Amino acid sequence: MSTENEGTAVPPAPSAPPVPVDAPAALAPQGQPPQGQAPQGHAPQGPGPYGQDAQGQSAHGQGASGDAAHHGVSSSAPDPSWPPPPPPASPPYGDGGSGSGGWGSSYQQPAPKSGRGRGGLVAAILVAALAAGGLGGGLGYTLAKNNDENTGSTTVSASTSGGDVKRDPGTVAGTAAKALPSTVTIEAESNSGEGGTGTGFVFDKQGHIVTNNHVVAGAVDGGKLTATFPSGKKYDAEVVGHAQGYDVAVIKLKNAPDDLKPLTLGDSDKVAVGDATIAIGAPFGLSDTVTTGIISAKNRPVASSDGTGSQASYMSALQTDASINPGNSGGPLLDAQGNVIGINSAIQSTGNGGFGTGQSGSIGLGFAIPINQAEYVAQELIKTGKPVYAKIGASVSLDDSSNGAQITDQGATPVEPGGPAAKAGLKPGDVITKLDDRVIDSGPTLIGEIWTHKPGDKVTITYERGGKEHTVDLTLGSRVGDN
Repeated sequence: MSTENEGTAVPPAPSAPPVPVDAPAALAPQGQPPQGQAPQGHAPQGPGPYGQDAQGQSAHGQGASGDAAHHGVSSSAPDPSWPPPPPPASPPYGDGGSGSGGWGSSYQQPAPKSGRGRGGLVAAILVAALAAGGLGGGLGYTLAKNNDENTGSTTVSASTSGGDVKRDPGTVAGTAAKALPSTVTIEAESNSGEGGTGTGFVFDKQGHIVTNNHVVAGAVDGGKLTATFPSGKKYDAEVVGHAQGYDVAVIKLKNAPDDLKPLTLGDSDKVAVGDATIAIGAPFGLSDTVTTGIISAKNRPVASSDGTGSQASYMSALQTDASINPGNSGGPLLDAQGNVIGINSAIQSTGNGGFGTGQSGSIGLGFAIPINQAEYVAQELIKTGKPVYAKIGASVSLDDSSNGAQITDQGATPVEPGGPAAKAGLKPGDVITKLDDRVIDSGPTLIGEIWTHKPGDKVTITYERGGKEHTVDLTLGSRVGDN
């Protein structure tokens, strides 16, 4: 440690006698150079708070002009009283900063003369600086030494780690912790050895797992199915039933455990745009992945395929921006309370240019089958092994359109004889524009809306014929199976 002001060199002797005692310059604070003079090795300090420089002097006071600006240089002859007399012996710590001698000066004082000078003050200030510097250095060394001996580190540790913190049920972490043990990663393998990965969730205590049809489609005819829980427990499974049109399937665990906890089903009709969502799945095989988002839209018409070249699936979907990727299919879409409000089924991607299951990443456009519809489908599959679809008994064009769903005039029976549409008086060429209060812009949209209902439901159909609008009520019929 330096015996001078820490890191500061002693300034040289002044080139001319200092200002006489009877005309003192502005006093410098204790331990600082006189006003307007900076020690060697220190650049002048800039303005400090409230218009003061870093030495505590006013930015508009002396130190930039006048005597202090040229301390030690005079254009007039020295005062005849020079040199001033030396002061009497000073106490070790000086006199509180009175006097304005050359701070740190090294010139030799002349012979003593009566009166009080400033040389003793300089010595006192230096002694005080030495004492303060020694105290500070000694104290710093002591603290560092004690710290090293007692803790061995200067870091601060939390009293509890993240794993010990309790997560409230309403938080994403709390919801995920409750739901994850009831989700599974499904591996499906066909007879030819081809396979893929998807997700499912526990539907009941009997071991039924709900997922997408396209997740298990390859293993339907004698293939191999396994379901793995986050705990690592793996079970063989079999397909109970699958609905290609709804894109819903139910599998059942073989030798299912007794402690299964089904996820609570919510009400997808009551969700609102902006509600928080949590998706659980195995994107690209990364099991037990949790992502979050919101409900971006409701009743979004979506047509997707299971990739086998067979019929498409239609849904009036919940749209979410929660990150969903291939492998998330069949997993639950949860609300903030952990209730299942949908089954993640499809994504829009710039990679595949459309809906479906192509190996492309999420762009924030994911779609889930509303749980109110999926619950009905799953229950029918468990009961009979076959899906049941609502229908109006008419064939509609599947071409893209914004004008409505037109009943085709092609085929042997565009309007099923004795079916709901025939009883309501609908004919080929009619364009259906609304089902209840839902606007219908195309055939796929109409199919998706019809399948949100159950057979036997009464609906109101608005259609155009010959440029005129008509409204008619009809009761939906039923169709069993995918063929």
